[in-house]
Amino acid sequence: MPKPFTEAERQDFLAGKHVAVLSVAASDGRPPASVPIWYDYTPGGNILINTSASRRKAKLIEQAGAVTLTVQQEELPYQYVVVEGTIVEATKPGPAELREAIAIRYLGEDGGREFARSYDASDSVVFTIRPDRWLSADFSGDL
Repeated sequence: MPKPFTEAERQDFLAGKHVAVLSVAASDGRPPASVPIWYDYTPGGNILINTSASRRKAKLIEQAGAVTLTVQQEELPYQYVVVEGTIVEATKPGPAELREAIAIRYLGEDGGREFARSYDASDSVVFTIRPDRWLSADFSGDL
């Protein structure tokens, strides 16, 4: 049986470099939006995501004011952290240093800077998510 992470373990896991799946409710009768996304997180802090303000997910995030972020390890030992959170800030356009920091986290220094420069800064939004509820599972004891 999986065991939940301790608070320190779940925060360290979330701070690791993973691609998350962001889910947000839809009020237009369509299914919720669930999309892979890069994020930034420092243990004990808020989660930051960057996207285009004109995208459906950004509009739904603004309407709903809350999201679910799922982060998983797809190799053995299977582990995951799910965070339900409230949007506490939406910064438009997204500050260049935040957009760049998120890109560097995933693409390295040179690739991240290049990616951030190629992004349409005028259409960007950085959402700050306050973690409200955590769910986690660590299957490493099952091996």
